[in-house]
Amino acid sequence: MIDGAETVPERSAGAERSTRQPAGGPVAQSDTAAPPLLEVRNLKVAFGAVPVVSGVSFTVHQGEVVGIVGESGSGKSVSALALMRLLPRHAHISAERMNFCGEDLLSADRRRYEQLRGADIAMIFQEPMTALNPVLTVGEQIAETLRRHERLGRRQARARAIDALARVGIPAPARRVDDYPHQMSGGMRQRAMIAMALACQPRVLIADEPTTALDVTIQAQILELLQDLQEEFQMGTVMITHDLGVVSSFADRVMIMYAGQVVEDASAAQAFASPKHPYTEGLLASIPLSQSDVDRLYAIPGAVPPPFDLPPGCRFEPRCAASRPPCREARPVLYPCGDDHRVACIRPTGYVFPDRGECNE
Repeated sequence: MIDGAETVPERSAGAERSTRQPAGGPVAQSDTAAPPLLEVRNLKVAFGAVPVVSGVSFTVHQGEVVGIVGESGSGKSVSALALMRLLPRHAHISAERMNFCGEDLLSADRRRYEQLRGADIAMIFQEPMTALNPVLTVGEQIAETLRRHERLGRRQARARAIDALARVGIPAPARRVDDYPHQMSGGMRQRAMIAMALACQPRVLIADEPTTALDVTIQAQILELLQDLQEEFQMGTVMITHDLGVVSSFADRVMIMYAGQVVEDASAAQAFASPKHPYTEGLLASIPLSQSDVDRLYAIPGAVPPPFDLPPGCRFEPRCAASRPPCREARPVLYPCGDDHRVACIRPTGYVFPDRGECNE
């Protein structure tokens, strides 16, 4: 168990930064037969005695996009911050396995994490105005990453920062490199944060709500930019969002999280065409359709329970229209329900368990 970054056992002093593959031409599709870039098994996070993430598992391969979807309070961002080891020191993190390119991150010390963060594993944070340093120019912040991880001189790092800003579509990058965050619009700050995250061409990118607080036009531009860069660099990408529309056009796989647990895990095509969990169905039903003519939009009743007051059985049961007495007694675990599709529900829609019979009556 990891009790914050300070209490992790030290690795050997000879630990070196992992060798990254050079950026080459785009690959037609991810090779899921190859070892994963990122492998997480049974990740748990607690603040004190209060569990906030319970048993999250996923893998990310080269060129693959994994979407993590759920309402606020589902544990999406906490899972990502635990992986990056950016949670407060009182956070308790444990897992059966947490590997990057085969390297055990659970035993990595602070120095090793400082080598990995920003270089091999990068993160786009939810709100660029608070994530960017207000007293440093955008160019200085990008150049700092390059100087630290690639040992560039000031002039070289500045030139690379300008190139990074140009790559993400910021106009007049040679001039805007000297702008402070408050001198940029919300969309440009988000682009600058993407430029910073991708400056060292990481192998894994974690994008935490990258389109939050942006209007729909800018959202579309940012998503198109991320998709182009992801295909160019063939990164493994974790896309965290509450917007199913974002992952429908971007992700290869989708994990649906609720109250700190994964309740459904499937390919994006399966999750949208044949959702099995009532929560996934509710999220899809709440998406407004432009061609529909309704007086009232659907919303899942209730709210995500706080982690200190979770129901004894299925965590979604108090909000589920299909709940039955057994749902209140036992907490379901992820169960295979078809090819490459798992769901944590005793009665997944339309699926017949071989040993339990029809489960959607």
